[in-house]
Amino acid sequence: MPDFLIQFFTPSPWDMTVLARCTLTSLGAGILTAAAYTFRQIANRHLVITLALLPMIVQLIVMLVNGQVGTGIAVMGAFSLVRFRSVAGTAKEITSIFLAMALGLAAGIGALGYTFLFALIINGLLVLCTLMGVGEAGNQVRDLKILIPDDKDYTVIFADVFAQYTKTARLERVRTVNLGSLYELHYTVMLKEENQEKAFIDQIRTRNSNLEIHCSRVLRDRDAL
Repeated sequence: MPDFLIQFFTPSPWDMTVLARCTLTSLGAGILTAAAYTFRQIANRHLVITLALLPMIVQLIVMLVNGQVGTGIAVMGAFSLVRFRSVAGTAKEITSIFLAMALGLAAGIGALGYTFLFALIINGLLVLCTLMGVGEAGNQVRDLKILIPDDKDYTVIFADVFAQYTKTARLERVRTVNLGSLYELHYTVMLKEENQEKAFIDQIRTRNSNLEIHCSRVLRDRDAL
């Protein structure tokens, strides 16, 4: 590339070699973060792309600010506006986003070795936690809705079934439906074994006159910060 073009596109104190090294490092760290986030889970492709590119974007912003206080304050204000247009995500999503931003900051100040080191360590820990099943007890938690006739005592009718199939069972809400002829019971339960869900529901059916039962995993927003 001619010297005048290099000077035009990289005004002092920028250096094309340094810029390329920082950009490649932040992009690699972002791809590593995105890969760790998607490990053994169904992920939103837009978030995956964001995680891959976010370190490079933050790195570019840090290099542009380059110690200029006024520019730094303006950038901080622009970032703060993003929060008010964002939907709260899960704990893992927020952790990955903060990690991507931290890696971009590290690359932006030229700490390329630390950028890759911490990308490997932290993303490795996330993958290890997934492999070890940390927090997977939540997969056995269910929202359970049961209809029973109004002539049955809902406080004891399922006591032995819950004792057999669940670790915990908490009655969250009771309401009458169908002009008061039925009770709708809403429980939060934690199954002892996930593969016993069908047997658990079959036992409930024998107690509630085969009326409607609704069993589902807990809502996504319970994982949110």
